Amino acid sequence: MDDEDEVTTADDRRLTTPPLPPLLVLAVVGLLAGFVTIGMVWLSERGCERFRDTSNCGAWGFPLLVLTVVVTVVLGALALSRLGLPHPRLVAFLGVGFMLLVVLAFLTEHLFTTWTLVVVPVLTAVTFLLAHLLAGLLERADA
Repeated sequence: MDDEDEVTTADDRRLTTPPLPPLLVLAVVGLLAGFVTIGMVWLSERGCERFRDTSNCGAWGFPLLVLTVVVTVVLGALALSRLGLPHPRLVAFLGVGFMLLVVLAFLTEHLFTTWTLVVVPVLTAVTFLLAHLLAGLLERADA
């Protein structure tokens, strides 16, 4: 079997699916990034409760927040790049950053309610869409 036969059999095994609309992909990845953020914050709180006997992480709070943001940006960028969207790192960074700014500015008092399980992922989906729009505008302005 030569190299050409191996490529053909690998292509035959690959599923062909119609491409998804980019805005749908952005919204879904944004939703998933929001759920990752909520999950990591929840895990941080449980870890602080276990080791400090309080949900307040004290001096560990800021490093855990930075870790949450970094993990969410990396996973979002990886998903966007695997799905073939342009500027995946910029969109993930801006999307998570915008979400964090809105949450810290307007939702800090209400973070530990059950409705944040819906609001934060939806907000992150919207901020990913806005970040994609901004990245497109920056690309056009640069050309």
